[in-house]
Amino acid sequence: MMISAYWRSTRSPLYSFLFTIPLFLIYEIGIFLTAKDNMLVLRNGADALMRQVLENFGIIGLHGIGAIFLAGFGVVFFMQRKYWRDAEVHGDYLLLMMGESLIWALGLYYFMSNVYVLFMNPTGQVLVQQVTLAVGAGIYEELFFRVLLIAGVAAILGFVFQWSDKMKRWMAMAIAAGIFSAFHFLGEYADYFSFDVFLIRFFAGLALGSLYFIRGFGITAWSHALYDLIVLTQTTTQT
Repeated sequence: MMISAYWRSTRSPLYSFLFTIPLFLIYEIGIFLTAKDNMLVLRNGADALMRQVLENFGIIGLHGIGAIFLAGFGVVFFMQRKYWRDAEVHGDYLLLMMGESLIWALGLYYFMSNVYVLFMNPTGQVLVQQVTLAVGAGIYEELFFRVLLIAGVAAILGFVFQWSDKMKRWMAMAIAAGIFSAFHFLGEYADYFSFDVFLIRFFAGLALGSLYFIRGFGITAWSHALYDLIVLTQTTTQT
């Protein structure tokens, strides 16, 4: 009964909102501690694109966009207010979500390590930059490639093909996984294209998309961030 209640409750926007607040705070603090002239050297296409947009606004833009994302979560949070009477926040659930995210992250790391490809190669010059990059990838890549992109593509597929909700969501997830993989080969700091690597990252995108469908944004974002931190720990301790 407790497992069922945990599984159901922690998929909700309320728990995702509460659970991801620390990621936003860590990211914003990391940006604050990083000088503008020594900004993150971002590697994959999604981060490079985000960096270009943020640089147009300067350091204030970084915090402004973070505030926009928090405001977006706030909107979702208040849209769920009709369920508040039945919603009770359990602190132990949040701790269990952290443990669950770590398990998913370790599973992803095991898979990616066995195929000799890692999502994230730390390229920041100082540790705080690398940690900020890892946390930022968990937030922004999952928010863009899973939450926003899947919803947008699903809406288009539903309008064009009149598919069922289930069909259009899973097809949208597959398309988003392909775009997610392709973005790692775009931009100034991108990897050289390899079809094998593309397929591996595509399947990893499918895994993260499936996790998003099953467990919601909060656990998916934390799993991605923890995965990147595991990679960061491995690479920094080996040098």
